[in-house]
Amino acid sequence: MAEAETPRPSLVAAVLACSDRLEKESLSGRIARLSCRVEELKGEVCSMINQRYVEFLPSMQSAKDLESRVDELFGNMDQLKSRIENEVQCDLNVAIAEFSELKQQLERDTLVLTVLKQLQEFDTHLKQFHALLPQKKYVPAACHLNKARRSLKVMESRRGFELKILKALGTELTVQTQNLLHLLGQEWQQMAVWKLPQSKEIGSLKSAMQTELRLCRVLPGEDVAAVPAVASVLQAFAVLGELHTKFKHFGQLLLQNILKPLISHPSLRPLLEEQPDTIILRFESVDSDLDHPSPLEVFVKIKLVLEVLHKYQLDVPLDQFMEGEKNSGPVLAEMLGDVIWKEMSDCLIHDCLVHSIPNNSSKLGQYSEVIKATEDFEKALKGMQFLKEDSTDLLTYARNVNAHFANKKCQDVIVAARNLMTSEMHDTVKVTPDSSVILPKLPNLGAGDQLVLPNQVINLGHETRLSQHTFSFPACHISLSVQKLMALAYQTLQEALASTDQCCLQLFYSVRNIFLLFYDVVPMYHKENLQKLPQLAAVHHNNCMYIAHHLLTLGHQFRGRLSDGTVTFVDLVPGFRRLGTECFLAQMRVQKGELLERLSSARNFSSVDDEDNYSAANRAVRQVLHQLKRLGTVWQDVLPVNIYCRAMGTLLNTALGEMVARITALEDISAENADRLHALCQTMLEEGPQVFVPLPEEKENRHFQEEVPVYVPKWLMFKELMLVLQASLQEIVDRWADGKGPLAAEFSPSEVKNLIRALFQNTERRAAALAKIK
Repeated sequence: MAEAETPRPSLVAAVLACSDRLEKESLSGRIARLSCRVEELKGEVCSMINQRYVEFLPSMQSAKDLESRVDELFGNMDQLKSRIENEVQCDLNVAIAEFSELKQQLERDTLVLTVLKQLQEFDTHLKQFHALLPQKKYVPAACHLNKARRSLKVMESRRGFELKILKALGTELTVQTQNLLHLLGQEWQQMAVWKLPQSKEIGSLKSAMQTELRLCRVLPGEDVAAVPAVASVLQAFAVLGELHTKFKHFGQLLLQNILKPLISHPSLRPLLEEQPDTIILRFESVDSDLDHPSPLEVFVKIKLVLEVLHKYQLDVPLDQFMEGEKNSGPVLAEMLGDVIWKEMSDCLIHDCLVHSIPNNSSKLGQYSEVIKATEDFEKALKGMQFLKEDSTDLLTYARNVNAHFANKKCQDVIVAARNLMTSEMHDTVKVTPDSSVILPKLPNLGAGDQLVLPNQVINLGHETRLSQHTFSFPACHISLSVQKLMALAYQTLQEALASTDQCCLQLFYSVRNIFLLFYDVVPMYHKENLQKLPQLAAVHHNNCMYIAHHLLTLGHQFRGRLSDGTVTFVDLVPGFRRLGTECFLAQMRVQKGELLERLSSARNFSSVDDEDNYSAANRAVRQVLHQLKRLGTVWQDVLPVNIYCRAMGTLLNTALGEMVARITALEDISAENADRLHALCQTMLEEGPQVFVPLPEEKENRHFQEEVPVYVPKWLMFKELMLVLQASLQEIVDRWADGKGPLAAEFSPSEVKNLIRALFQNTERRAAALAKIK
């Protein structure tokens, strides 16, 4: 054994020993003696104080001796302190500086040794890599590349020790990494061989029929033992951090050419052809009557494809054969699942599950079969480790079927309603008080909704009863699309009664949205036709009134389930009535403008004894009658009878009023002019009532034509004007009858006087007649 080392003197002792100005006596000894002297002096001082102040012994001389001794002791202490601060501190600083230099030298030596060790490890790992690569042991080779990369990073992180060779080592590492990736890529291309169609329509049925995927566990034509498994190639990609990139590309091909077509096309079926260590995946098309694929069939097809991938390539953990790797990684199937699951689940939801949501609440109970199939599908994917245990996207969607049903139903209702609103309005159907309304059977009244108790009988006696059609909608034509729209609203509300509370409320507001949408869409979409075509303006008026008529009681009829006080449509009624009225009144203003424009070409009915003026006036009257008859034909049997008569009466009244105003404004009417004006008025008088034909049957229109004065306020005025044009002065005075006759009921005194002055020459008889008109 080696001899024990002699103990080294302490640093303080060495410093004191090297100073020739210190005494041989150690400082600690001196300090100890000083401490003893201090204690002795303390005792003597105490004794002296005791003798002086306690025992009253005068000892001044002793006190002085003690004082001098204390002063001497303080001097010795100051001298010692000064020597320690000057000489010892100086030697300590020198020692510390020497020690720091030694420490820095040691750190440099350690750094050199570390770098040399990392260089040795880097070289060792590259040698191992080169040895494993020809044997196609890709996973260990990739691990050695990673270890070499870590060694290089350690060397590069050593600041203050930079080697020019590090750059060359980094380049070599990059080259070898790319070399390995190239070899792995070649192996992978031979193990997953795609045959894709040239068609640009990716995902189409035709394109899918031409797609083929060949999966190989080993490369054909080589020794099985010498060829790496597909899992080994993929694991090597994972070690190098490139597996996600490879799987992303492979996953996109899988989604676009296999999985999405299987989800989208009900007729597409996968075909498998198994060979030793190889399987070929192809597709065929079979006849299918389904517009959208069934979730149960889609789940079976998707699961078949994923089972093939799992069996032939992906059922291996990533950490298998990874030497020196401590962390346990996921399986290959889970890595591929992370890449494709989000897009595949979205496709399954939007292209498959969405279309499987029932359209009728009565079919919701049958949806449990789809929920069970979805649960089994997710469980199978988790069993193959394509899915993580906490992934429940599809099952959550399927279980929330009530909410999806409500959303889909509401969306379908709005879409159907909008399609009806944008369809042609001129396709009409006649509704009458007696016609049967094509609507679903309404719910029965609840027990609390009865207005009359069974044991209560109200005897109305012989009082006058209301007609059964009192509150019925009048006979007219409405758009077939509006009738369907109203039926859609009733059916949707009936569907709401059979649904859950949340769905019921959603459907109710969807029906309200139908009418709000009608209010906004129809006037804008059909704006041009409503302005130009009188018939469509009348139909639109009827449509709005028909909807308003049903809105009055629609909420009341369905109050059984929707009894929270908000179930009403009555607030929409004024808006619809205003919408229909404003549109029809705008058309009336257009027609009035055209009538007045035609009468403006009559040259104010002046000098009609001139042939040109008479022809112009006669043509204007004929044009007015033609326009009225044309409107009558367009609106006949379309508008309700009362609305038709009021509308035609208003227009005829406008024409008659304009003629009366122009004729009464004439200052001079000769006998011949009067005859011709009477003839023009006679034409209006005879043919005017003919526009009151609201019904196709002529005999049913007779009483409407007889009631012309009811709808044309200026009809009697017009007849009185005709009488004046042919009457004598005495006849005019007689019809005036001192302001009580029929002429006075229609004309003012000034108007009658103007007519007399225009018709008769200024004579005493005229003056007498004028005097009686007051």
